[in-house]
This record gives sequence, structure tokens and C-alpha cells, in this order.
Amino acid sequence: MNKDLTVGRPETVLWRFCLPLFGSIIFQQLYNIADSLVAGKFIGEGALAAVGNSYEVTLIFLAFAFGCNMGCSVVVSQFFGAKEYGKMKTAVSTACIASAILCVLLMAAGILGCGGMLRLINTPEEAFAGSKLYLDIYVWGLPFVFFYNIATGIFSALGDSRTPFLFLAASSTANIAVDILFVTALDMGIAGVAWATFLCQGASCVLSAAAVFSCLRKIENQDDVRPFSFLIFKKIAVIAVPSILQQSFISVGNLVIQGVINGFGTGVMAGYSAGVKLNNLVITSFTTLANGVSNYTAQNIGAQKLSRIKAGFQAGVRLVWLLSLPLFLLYFFAGRSMLRLFLEHPTETALQTGVYYLRILSPFYFIVSVKLVADGILRGAGRMLHFMTSTFTDLVLRVVLAILLAKTALGSLGIWCAWPIGWTVASAMSIFFYWGGPWKNAAGSKDQENKEYRLP
Repeated sequence: MNKDLTVGRPETVLWRFCLPLFGSIIFQQLYNIADSLVAGKFIGEGALAAVGNSYEVTLIFLAFAFGCNMGCSVVVSQFFGAKEYGKMKTAVSTACIASAILCVLLMAAGILGCGGMLRLINTPEEAFAGSKLYLDIYVWGLPFVFFYNIATGIFSALGDSRTPFLFLAASSTANIAVDILFVTALDMGIAGVAWATFLCQGASCVLSAAAVFSCLRKIENQDDVRPFSFLIFKKIAVIAVPSILQQSFISVGNLVIQGVINGFGTGVMAGYSAGVKLNNLVITSFTTLANGVSNYTAQNIGAQKLSRIKAGFQAGVRLVWLLSLPLFLLYFFAGRSMLRLFLEHPTETALQTGVYYLRILSPFYFIVSVKLVADGILRGAGRMLHFMTSTFTDLVLRVVLAILLAKTALGSLGIWCAWPIGWTVASAMSIFFYWGGPWKNAAGSKDQENKEYRLP
């Protein structure tokens, strides 16, 4: 069901829009961690290390899919908020064509280069074969990843967070079941984990794409719809390219950090693999809610209602802090038990690595969550330079400090200390950029007074 996010009490509207996102967060993380959980429980610590190692490479591909999702979602939101439905549909078809071309290029790069990337990050020989096998299968499923992300981005742009939740709930549950079937009953090992992801992503992609186009056909438009528009492509690229670069550089940075971690052996690799999955559950949760804030911001900018954006920021912060508190308590005090979900017979090294990682990072969830909400507003407003500046600052600090601190007496413990420093500095920057936005003096003003703001 489409929802106009430009009317109604901002806090209420945003909370209702984000509620299904909470459910989506849970199932998205079940989807992400299923492979590692099944690998660790039913195959062994070595398989967990292999899948976790390949996960850092998959994040590079996901960066491009996420960028296309954001570019399409923000532009479609703006046209939807402005009630320019012909341009909105043109934006959808333009995004699909551009994404298809990009996806083909990435598949070719993945088929030819995954082995080389694994070598670059110093993948141990005992984990190399498993990591490469997983990636070789994963690459062929990239079209499903891309078009599923495009479909969910469109639903969010139209204010519909319920439909993506239903598709995600079904596909993530199926993924766990198929993972276990392939690994235990069919004894397919790591290949079974990869094929399960491939099949479930394919099914969810086809169903969600069909639902999107069915929804779009019901929206009447007065303007002509073109298959491709270079002008709209440029608008999408203004959002998508920085988002792709941001996510790509983060992924490359994570690969560099993974290379440093790999030098400490498979025990530390396995502990980090389990810990980072739990941490990514939190960060992805914050990011998903921030994406909701982006859609809210874009619709209201399209409708030229800047006075609603500050209220959206405040509501977003309350949402992420409500989520941060129980996760912090769980990870800080019960991290060892959570890590055991991924490890059947864990070594003390693996467990201790994961515990230290979670205890160092979890208190800073309250800080990084505010950054991501501010980033959501900046992205929805098309202020991508500010968004990228704070994000790259975080990345550079984390990578440089991880490399330097790993060489000290702290060892692997020093690597984990890089996260809080990067998060804190970048959060201060994002909040500063948000405070300087065109909405800062919009409270209490009439909507027509905000018409001086023009979309990028």
C-alpha cells in the first residue's frame, strides 16, 4: 500500500513507516547470518572462516546494488512527493536499464577476479578453496541481488514498507530451511550454503519485481513515460554514484582490515566472522531505518515541506536509540552466548576474539546510530558531498588505525579499537552537516516559504 509521507504528524508518519522496517531488519539479518550460522554449526570452524572471509568480498558487489537502490529510491520518492507520476515511472525504467548494464559488468569482473581478491587479503590456504567456491556460485546470482534491491527501493519510495517486509520474511525463512537441507541432508558443504542463497534470492527477486510493476500500473499518470531518460539518469547517478563509492570504499577498507585479521590465524578469523555478523545486524538495522528517513526526507523535499524534516530527524533518533539499548546490553553482557550460535566447538581464541570485539564496539552504538540518521536526511536531500565526507573520514580512520594498532602490543585487540574512534569523529561531522541544512530555520514557516529550495 502506497503512503504519502508528506501529510500527517511527522513523528507518527515516520514511526508507522518504520515499524515494518523493524521486521525487515530481523529477517534481513537472518538472511545474512544464515550462511555463517549453518556453516559454523554443521560444517565446522574452518567453513565459518571461509564463508566469513568471502562475505567481505560479497559486500563489494552489494555496495553497487545498494547504490542503485538508493539512487532509484530517492529520485522516485521526490517525483512521487511532487506527484509527477510520469517522470516517476520513467525513473524506474531508467534505473532498471542502467542497473542491468552495471550488473553484467560486475558479473564479468567477479568471474575473472574473485580468486585474485582472495589472494590480496591473505586468505589462508585452508580457507581459500571454500571461500572461492562460495564466491563462484554467489556471482551468478548478482542479477537477483540487483533487481531485488531496486524493487525494495521502489516500494520504500512509494511509502510502502509492508510489502518488502513480507517478501523478506518469506525468503529469509526459506533460506535457512534450504541451507540446512542442502548441508545436512544432501551433504553439499559450502556449495550447499551458496546454492541455497542463490535460489532464495532468485525467488524473492522475481516475486518482488512482479509486485512492483503491478503496483506501478495502478498509478495513473498524465505525462508520457519513456523507457530511458538521460536527464533522470543523471539525477539518479547524483545519488547512486556517491552511494556506490561510499559502500565500495567501505568494502575495500573492510577487505584491508580482513587482510590484517587473516594474519592472526583461523581462530581470530572465525571469532571476527561471528562477531562482525552480530555487529552488522546492528549497523544494518540502523541503516535500514536511516533509509526510511531518506525516503521521508525525499518525499517532503519533493513536496517542498522542509518544516517536517527536523521532526523526522528527532523521531529517527528516538527510534535508533530505542533499538540501541537492548542490543548494547545483549552484546556487552551476553556476547559469549551469542557467539556460540555460530560455533559448534569453538576454540577459546575464537570466542575471546568475538567477545572483545563486541564489548569494545557495542557502547558506541548510541553514537553511530545518530550519524546514520543524519546521513539519511543528507542523502534524501541530495547533499551527497557532505554525506561522503563524513563516511570517508570514518573509513580512513578505521583502516589506518586498524593497521597501526595491530602492530602494537595490543595485537588483534587494537584492530577493534579503530571502530569507535572512526564512528565518533564521523558522527560529529554528519551532525554538523545536518545542522547546516536548509531546514534549520524552517520550523513554523509556511510551506510556500520553502520553495526557494531546489532539488539537485
